[in-house]
Amino acid sequence: MARVTIVDDERIDVAAEIVDGRVLVPRDGLADALGWTLKPEGLCRDDVCVPVRDRDALVAGERVDVVGAAAALGRPTVVDADLGIVAVALDRERRATALQSLVAPDVTLLDLDGEPHALSQWRGQKRLLHAFSSW
Repeated sequence: MARVTIVDDERIDVAAEIVDGRVLVPRDGLADALGWTLKPEGLCRDDVCVPVRDRDALVAGERVDVVGAAAALGRPTVVDADLGIVAVALDRERRATALQSLVAPDVTLLDLDGEPHALSQWRGQKRLLHAFSSW
């Protein structure tokens, strides 16, 4: 099993296998990957459980699909199998709150000289963030 980077509220490296868009982790690795565990009653974190309609769709032998679990939690994902990176969006409620507040989440990016800059250090000032992709 290879190492896969999951970008969520933080960046996490987990043992996983990417197969046909599914990101399969050992059953006990789901807690590390998303912070939730798969139990008979559904996806659970602390004393909260979210029922899962098609539990079998999340399971592949002794592994659990991170993409399917995230979808069951209302969290869209993007998988780059070549780079071994999975980006997991915020849940619906936090996405809606962020959209309504019009405040960007604080991120830290490197400038052209490799120096880190947090978005929060420019709060109240206008800045242009230019992003592009080669695909």
